[in-house]
Amino acid sequence: MADPSRLLFIHGKDGSSQGFKVQYLRRLYPELLAPDFPGDFWPRMARLEQLIGATAGWTLIGSSMGGLMAAVFACQHPGQIDRLVLLAPALAFIDLTQTPLPPSATPTVIYHGRQDDVVPLEKTRQVAEQLFPTLAFHVVEATHDLNPLMATIDWPALLGA
Repeated sequence: MADPSRLLFIHGKDGSSQGFKVQYLRRLYPELLAPDFPGDFWPRMARLEQLIGATAGWTLIGSSMGGLMAAVFACQHPGQIDRLVLLAPALAFIDLTQTPLPPSATPTVIYHGRQDDVVPLEKTRQVAEQLFPTLAFHVVEATHDLNPLMATIDWPALLGA
């Protein structure tokens, strides 16, 4: 990871900057940025665009709706995001016919629980394969929250640290 100050976690719809995943990652990466994103999807996206601006070199870690936000941002802003790590991303809930997104060359890793009853696994995989040609998609034995998975991921290897 070239710049640890450009590591940003985006929580899910009902999450916050104080959630389990953020706290876990902050122990590994004290400089992790994890602002709160209240409200609906598009106001959240406006806040994300305001935070990142025109800067580049970002690694985005997104959970659920935060994963969808990270994916949309990477597709809409080529060259600004160096890496995506998406945890049960809500990709199944975007209609690419209504919100067309160009594919992104951003290296992307997705972890998705086989027992996820919030975000459909196969629809997520289908959308991810359309958007990310450099995709590594991992199906794990977990539910939507993926909290038990956090300690099993080799974060330094995953984030290039």
